[in-house]
Amino acid sequence: MTATATLTRLDRCDRCSAAAQLRALLPSGGELLFCGHHARRHTARLRQIGAALSSGP
Repeated sequence: MTATATLTRLDRCDRCSAAAQLRALLPSGGELLFCGHHARRHTARLRQIGAALSSGP
């Protein structure tokens, strides 16, 4: 699984609504978007569960 769709300025963080900088595609098929702050906070756990991660532009 790869996270290939490009983030745009219209994509917003699912936690705080700031501009999204990271897309996480979950093994279950779900998708989460995170701003820089929340990406740093959750990236380690997302990698542990096998999420595919891609950064914004």
